[in-house]
Amino acid sequence: MQSIALSHASVPSRAISWPLPIALKEPAAPPTDAKLLDLMKGAAARRLFKLEQLEVNWDEQANALWTFMRPRGRPSYNLELLEDIHALQRGIVAAFEDQPNELHYLVAGSRTPGVFSLGGDLHHFLDRIQQRDRHALVDYGESCVRVLHRFLNALDLPIITIGLAQGDALGGGFESLLSFNVIIAERGAKFGFPETMFGLFPGMGAYSIVSRRVGVAFAEEMMLSGRIYSADEMKEVGLVHVVAEPGQGVAAARDYMQRNHRRHVGARAVYKVSHGVNPITLAELDRIVQIWADACLQLRDRDLKVMQRLLAAQNKLQYTAQAAE
Repeated sequence: MQSIALSHASVPSRAISWPLPIALKEPAAPPTDAKLLDLMKGAAARRLFKLEQLEVNWDEQANALWTFMRPRGRPSYNLELLEDIHALQRGIVAAFEDQPNELHYLVAGSRTPGVFSLGGDLHHFLDRIQQRDRHALVDYGESCVRVLHRFLNALDLPIITIGLAQGDALGGGFESLLSFNVIIAERGAKFGFPETMFGLFPGMGAYSIVSRRVGVAFAEEMMLSGRIYSADEMKEVGLVHVVAEPGQGVAAARDYMQRNHRRHVGARAVYKVSHGVNPITLAELDRIVQIWADACLQLRDRDLKVMQRLLAAQNKLQYTAQAAE
């Protein structure tokens, strides 16, 4: 058994142990399923802190993992970032499922100033739509909803998940944010589903989550109007839980974890009950992805031109990731 010290810039490190994988050798016979599972778990846990587009830090004082997206180029879910998030989820489960009391909170944010996420990869969408590649569109959507579904269920670990929006969360960026138990937003951040401007709808979980939390009527109003909302407006309707002043999001997340430390077990149970009473199944999400992919292939030329203009506007912006705090 080997220990790896996981450190956060502002807190002492603490050693957490998990098995490392056995040496890779050419087996005389195919390994058993159990051996394969141990190998995969070890590799997943080791990769957790070596992801290309995700910064991951361990906070001993709060028993929390802090994760921050650092996407290459536009702050959207490119294919490589999605794979890093899948790897993050696998790594967290591999590292903590055998010692669940070590991890209480998972915090997810972004290092892009002023932006949590702008959502789906418009370049990929345009390319696949122009190639009439429905299969690739479905693959992308199914990858997204699997990420979302695992976060909705807190990775089947006894943890509370916190989405930290220090900037705008739009389209698929807002969808992904909504998969967390607690959403903390800085005042000045904007939220909404602007896909209607180019003839689409948010097809990777938004309808399922928003309709359950605040009702079908408001969910459809959000998606059909394309309106952009403030953090305070989202808190008023119940989609954001804490509004912090600009620059105070990290402090607000720390304060939330500290204030709720003794109530962690009860709070986690409430979120688990919530998902049991209003379950969102992967099958439901997959069906919506199919509808979304069909809608993509029905877009008109003028819709695609709007998408191209939006992509060009995103490309003109200079996104520089902030340094770790």
